[in-house]
Amino acid sequence: MALKKQHISFEDTKQFSKLFLDYINGDAKLRSFYSYAPEIASFKKAIEDKSKENTNRQLLVEVLQEQYSNLSNCSKSLANINLLVNNKTFTVCTGHQLCLFTGPLYFIYKIISTINLAEALKKQYPENNFIPIYWMASEDHDFEEIASVHLFGKKITWANSNTNGAVGRLSTESLKPLLGDLKQILGDSDNAKQLDQLFSDAYLNHVTLADATRYMVHQLFAEYGLVILDADDARLKAEFSEIMKDDLMNQTNFKLVTKSITEIEKAGYKAQVNPREINLFKLSKNSRTRIEQANTETLGYKPEEYSPNVVLRPLYQQKVLPNLAYVGGPGEIAYWLQYKAMFEHHKINFPVLMPRNFAVLSDEKISLQMQKLDLSWLDIFKETDILIKEFVSKNADADVSLKEQEQKMTIMYSELASKVSAVDSTLKATVEAEFQKALASLKNIESKLIKSEKQKQETNINQIKKIKEKFLPEGILQERHDNFAPYYLKSGKNFIADLKEAFEPFEFEMLILE
Repeated sequence: MALKKQHISFEDTKQFSKLFLDYINGDAKLRSFYSYAPEIASFKKAIEDKSKENTNRQLLVEVLQEQYSNLSNCSKSLANINLLVNNKTFTVCTGHQLCLFTGPLYFIYKIISTINLAEALKKQYPENNFIPIYWMASEDHDFEEIASVHLFGKKITWANSNTNGAVGRLSTESLKPLLGDLKQILGDSDNAKQLDQLFSDAYLNHVTLADATRYMVHQLFAEYGLVILDADDARLKAEFSEIMKDDLMNQTNFKLVTKSITEIEKAGYKAQVNPREINLFKLSKNSRTRIEQANTETLGYKPEEYSPNVVLRPLYQQKVLPNLAYVGGPGEIAYWLQYKAMFEHHKINFPVLMPRNFAVLSDEKISLQMQKLDLSWLDIFKETDILIKEFVSKNADADVSLKEQEQKMTIMYSELASKVSAVDSTLKATVEAEFQKALASLKNIESKLIKSEKQKQETNINQIKKIKEKFLPEGILQERHDNFAPYYLKSGKNFIADLKEAFEPFEFEMLILE
C-alpha cells in the first residue's frame, strides 16, 4: 500500500547544517569542492570520467563471489556481481557501520536510497548497468557506536568483554542472551517471528559480526540485487598498497586535506574531519592501533595489515570499485567535500555526492491527534518550549500575552527619559534602570499567566510533548534514534517496499510518511 507523502523543506526542519543546505542548493562557495552536482544529468560526465580509470574488475568479482559463497537466495545479487566484469557496468555506493540489529532507521534509508539511485540511472542511461553497493565498515573499532539499539523506549546494549580490534572480526557468541531478551520484547505476532528468525539466523549461525551483518542485510534487500562488500580483504588492500605507502612515507594526504580544510573554513564552514599525518591503523586479529610514525617496522607490514581511517577509506572505495556516486547523510557529505584535491592528486575520480532520503514516519492516529490540536508539521520542528507557549496563548480563554502592554510601557519610559534628560541628563540612567525593573515585573506577570493557562491545558500539553517525542526522540530526528523493528512489526516485508516506493533519488526534502 502506497504511503501518504508530505514534504517539508530541509531549512524548515532546522535540523541540517548550513554546509549541507548550501551543497544541495548549489551555492557557489562550495562549487570548487566537488566534481559533479547531485543531478541525474551529471552522471553522463561521471560515467565518461570513471571509464578512463583502470579498475581491477576481475579481482572485485572474485572477492565478491567468495563472500557470497555461503549465502542462499542471492541470484539477483550474484547476477549483479557477474555484471561487474563488464566495463559498461558501474556501482553506486553507500557505507555504514555494522550496527546491532541494523541500528537506527537511517541505515535502512541509505540502502533504499542507493538501490533507487541505481534503478533511476538505468532508466536514464540504459546502455549501462548500475549496481547498488553496501560497503560494510567492518574495520571500524568503535564498539560503543554499534553496540546499542533503541526499541520500544528501551535501550538494548550488547555486553561484550572482548571489544578490541575491527568490529567486523568480533565473535557473535556473546549475543545469544540478548537475542532471548529481544524475542520477549518483539512479541509473538507473525511479523515478530519473522524478525526473530532473521536476527537469530544472522547472529547465531555466523561466527563474525561482518558475516552476520552481511546475512541480515542481504535477507532484507535480496530481491533488489543489493551487493554487500567487506573490504577487509588482502587482495583488495593490495590494490591500494601504493597509496597507503605514500601516506606513510610522504604524508601527502595530510597536506592536501589540511589545505582543503583551510579553504573550506575561509568560505565560512567548519571542517567535519581533521586528517592525521598518517591516516592508517595497524590491523591484527584482535587490535586496530593507530600508526603514529613510519619506520622500518611499519614499512614491513603486509597490505592486509593496514587499515584506512576516515580520510583514506573513501579513496580506498573509489580505487577498488567502478563507482560513480556515494550516497550519504549531511555529515558524510561534509567530510567528502574536504577530499577532492586528494582524489585529484591520486588520479582517482571523485564521485557524485548524493544526499540520501530523509523521512519522518507517522500514522493515522497521530495525524488525527495533530489535527485535533491544530498542529502543523512546521510546528513539530519548533523548540518544545516555544511550541507550547504559542499553543497556550492561542488556546487561552483570555489573551495571556502582554506584548501590547510592553510596547506601551516602552513608549512611556522613552518619553519619560527624554523629559528628565532635559532637566538633568544624569537622571536618564535612573529611568533606564526603572524601565528594566518594570519590564522584568511585566515578564514575570506574563509567565504566571501562561503558567496558569498551562495548568488548564495540561492534557493537551502532555499530548504535544508525546507527539514531539515520537518524531524527535531525545531531541534528535526519529531516523537517527529508532530502529526499524517496530515499523516492521506493523507492516512486515511491505515496510521496505513501501519506503522504496515513497523515496525518490533526487528529491531533496524531508518526507512525512503515513
